[in-house]
Amino acid sequence: MSVASGRQQRQERQRVAFFNDPKVRAIVFQAALLIAVFWFGWAIVDNTVQNLRASNIASGFGFLNTTAGFSLSFTLIPYSETSNYGRAIMVGFFNTLLVASTGILAATIIGFLIGIMRLSRNWVISTLATIYVEFVRNVPLLLQIFVWYSAVLKPLPGPRQAQELGLPYPSWGMLLFVPLLAIGVYGLVRGYREFHHSTVVRLGLSIGFALWLVMMWFVINGLGLSVIEFVPMGMYLSNRGILIPAPIFEAGSQVALFALVIALVGAWLVRRWAIKRQFDTGEQFPHVLTGIGLVIGLPILALVLAGWPIGVEMPELTGFNFSGGMNLVPEFTALFLALSIYTASFIAEIVRAGIQAVSHGQTEAASALGLRNSLTLRLVVIPQAMRIIIPPLASQYLNLTKNSSLAVAIAYPDLVATGGTVLNQTGQAVEIVVIWMTVYLSLSLLTSAFMNWYNSRMRLVER
Repeated sequence: MSVASGRQQRQERQRVAFFNDPKVRAIVFQAALLIAVFWFGWAIVDNTVQNLRASNIASGFGFLNTTAGFSLSFTLIPYSETSNYGRAIMVGFFNTLLVASTGILAATIIGFLIGIMRLSRNWVISTLATIYVEFVRNVPLLLQIFVWYSAVLKPLPGPRQAQELGLPYPSWGMLLFVPLLAIGVYGLVRGYREFHHSTVVRLGLSIGFALWLVMMWFVINGLGLSVIEFVPMGMYLSNRGILIPAPIFEAGSQVALFALVIALVGAWLVRRWAIKRQFDTGEQFPHVLTGIGLVIGLPILALVLAGWPIGVEMPELTGFNFSGGMNLVPEFTALFLALSIYTASFIAEIVRAGIQAVSHGQTEAASALGLRNSLTLRLVVIPQAMRIIIPPLASQYLNLTKNSSLAVAIAYPDLVATGGTVLNQTGQAVEIVVIWMTVYLSLSLLTSAFMNWYNSRMRLVER
């Protein structure tokens, strides 16, 4: 019976026309789509070549060896007007890499703090975090860049009236400030506990506490006292940027790099050993503090043994401007602040959602074991929330890297700005666009690969 039915099915399949066979149609449609894609790509390339030929524009990347002839306001590698176009594009690439990497680091720290603050039981803290998120993420990024650049940094005083920055330390006014602050905090806490059901009263208490701080400020200043004074560190703030001391690496300073690599490997080995020891014996080892001590202490020890082959160049006011040191130009500072603060508002929501996705029973179990709230958050909640946080966090990192191209609006010499200048001078539009696409695509793929690797490390391992 089965043999007959199988023979009947084969006969019915043979009677079906070949263009009605699903397998045949699938192959035909895929081949047609492939041919259409190749034809479309060839048409674009052919049209581009003909237009370049009609405009007498030579194709290729030979123009990168031509002298650039223009200066850049901020460079991480040696560059001058006699450098070639390839060097100028390299400067833009490193500037993009700098603002993207520092922005990602700052946005991650700020975002995690704001996200945790949004879940705080303190009404003031959670409300301030909510206002920050709702305000910052709903204001266009380009507008925030203009505000930081034109309204905050550019109105600063000139180099002759530059504000000197330093390391803060408590002064005599602190003896009066601390008791007054303690009184205000005590009243605020007592009021919150007695009127915890009334939002209006809590808002009034918060406003009253703010007025108390303002009154303390006027009282202390009226007595001619200062709460905090600063130790000069050779740092200056002006409308030309932030001037900081610049390190000078002499012969033998490479030992610090070798020591740092050894310290990082040692910290990783100590962490692995500490985790294995905890699994075997249940005893904890302070591997985090040990790793920090290795990363900081070992390079310093290597420099001391090598005679400290690193000098410092301090910025000095000469004439109408500063000379020496390292200058963080206003364009970089504005772009860094805008990207970090804007992206942090989205990361804060991702962190808040990830933490709230963790079952409440986990925190109850941690409390039953006697863990403090800080340990519960660090050891129980955050590790489980990271499995939810990492995928959307990777998207925010990619957005920040690509949003750095808005630097052209305030003349920060990133990859897009320097490439645009090269394009205007050479007319090599296709080659410049290819460079832009290749660089941003490579940065995005590398970021995605790293975040996917980290996500695989953090995922839940089933037994």
